[in-house]
Amino acid sequence: MGLIERDGAAADGNMQAMVIDNFGGPEAFRLGTIERPRAAPGTVIVQVAYAGVNPADWKAREGWLSQYFNYVFPFVVGFDAAGIVAEVGEGVTGLAVGDRVVTASNQGKGERGSYAEYVASDRERVVRLPDHVALIDAAAMPTAAITAWEAVFDVGGTKPGARVLVNGGAGGTGGYAIQLAKMAGAEVATTCGPANLDYVRSLGADLAIDYRQGGVREAVAAWAPDGVDLIVDTVGQGSLLDSIEMVRRGGIVAPIATLIANEPWPDTERATELGVQVIPTISSFERQERQLNALVEALAAGKIRAPEITILPLAEAGEAQRRVAAGHVRGKIVLEVNAGLGR
Repeated sequence: MGLIERDGAAADGNMQAMVIDNFGGPEAFRLGTIERPRAAPGTVIVQVAYAGVNPADWKAREGWLSQYFNYVFPFVVGFDAAGIVAEVGEGVTGLAVGDRVVTASNQGKGERGSYAEYVASDRERVVRLPDHVALIDAAAMPTAAITAWEAVFDVGGTKPGARVLVNGGAGGTGGYAIQLAKMAGAEVATTCGPANLDYVRSLGADLAIDYRQGGVREAVAAWAPDGVDLIVDTVGQGSLLDSIEMVRRGGIVAPIATLIANEPWPDTERATELGVQVIPTISSFERQERQLNALVEALAAGKIRAPEITILPLAEAGEAQRRVAAGHVRGKIVLEVNAGLGR
């Protein structure tokens, strides 16, 4: 095992974190001092430079994830982080104290997340970063990019020449979905608001559709008369209920799981009639190691790039989540936890 302390941080065994003492709105956050995690066998402690913010984070704050694990308060939310390895547990190989890494935290198992100076993660979801990959770019990646990978490849099986529609291309998951589909050799159309048309084109979209003007179905039909092969729906909430009408027979609609109760859903009987599969899409622990490693390789090779990133200080976690919950964030919001570890 190895341990590193930087600038005296956590020398007393404690750390600062944005914690919640119960479920609630953004005001439930407080900046507190809690015990820092220590490495159990098979785990890695990462000193956090930046923590990514995702829709799943505000849902965790409000208690939506109670169906998956039991919260222990004070609780720290946050799935994504990039930083420096501070400690490695027994049995951990391939990583050493001081390595620059990105991680999908153990919050999904009910452990404390990444809105903190230190976070614990299972070894398989910690990936070393090449020196030229910025920590802040990596921190924006895990949840959004893993979800996009799941939809584009594991669910959609996207191949060269495919036609893919991404509903909501300006957000984090949508932006990665555009780039991954292009990386696979597909042609990509996407919906977005008028202010984001140039942005999604910069990510590689071949067709950018302003959904506020209406006529999404007509625009897709003109672009892909036989129907698209895959729709990655990052928005949900009934925003593309006629998605099954835009897909060719044998094609797939991949709605990203939102956990919203009674969410409007495509007509399953009509989907069967059309020969279209509707496959709800959510990442799993079993596939995250493979997916995150592949994503870091793609980022390092320049095959994908980080989305537009807005940086807020850790103490403004509530404001960050408020913006994400309101929707229409371009790219990703990332919390600055310890910029002294490098950009």
